[in-house]
Amino acid sequence: MLRTAEITAELTGEGLRGEQSHRLYWRGTLEVALDCFVCERIGRTTVFERGAERALCSGSRSGFKRHHTAARIAAFDTTDGRERLAVRALVDFWWAPFTDTRDGHKAAAPTSHPWVRLHLGYYCQDAKESGTNSIQTNAMRPNDLKCGHCDRVIAVDAQTPAVRLLV
Repeated sequence: MLRTAEITAELTGEGLRGEQSHRLYWRGTLEVALDCFVCERIGRTTVFERGAERALCSGSRSGFKRHHTAARIAAFDTTDGRERLAVRALVDFWWAPFTDTRDGHKAAAPTSHPWVRLHLGYYCQDAKESGTNSIQTNAMRPNDLKCGHCDRVIAVDAQTPAVRLLV
């Protein structure tokens, strides 16, 4: 069964504008915990890349290794405002019922709030170098995202990314 989830997130803060701006942007990579019918394991980290026709499942620690799975980013829209940086991604993935091969738990269509990580990139004008950062659903908030080069706050992660199952 084909399912679609909408993932949204927003960053705010003084570091998003002005001369001290780090030109923060959303990278086309995200990770979502999904039940994988290929390796029959629940809660697998699935890595999505914008433009890829399939995603990569983390597999399991024993036995089934990383593998491709039937999932993709269907839409990826960003908003870059003076004091706000937002993203909306639609991810399509196939889901089928199964029993986890390791612990016997039944797979479930995502009805609870799954774990999500969204990736960011930026450019530090002081160091003349780029850097990366990320936000995820299970982090403490509010969280100051800092530049890895100059240690300035480049944005504030005040709200948990939202996940909504559409179909």
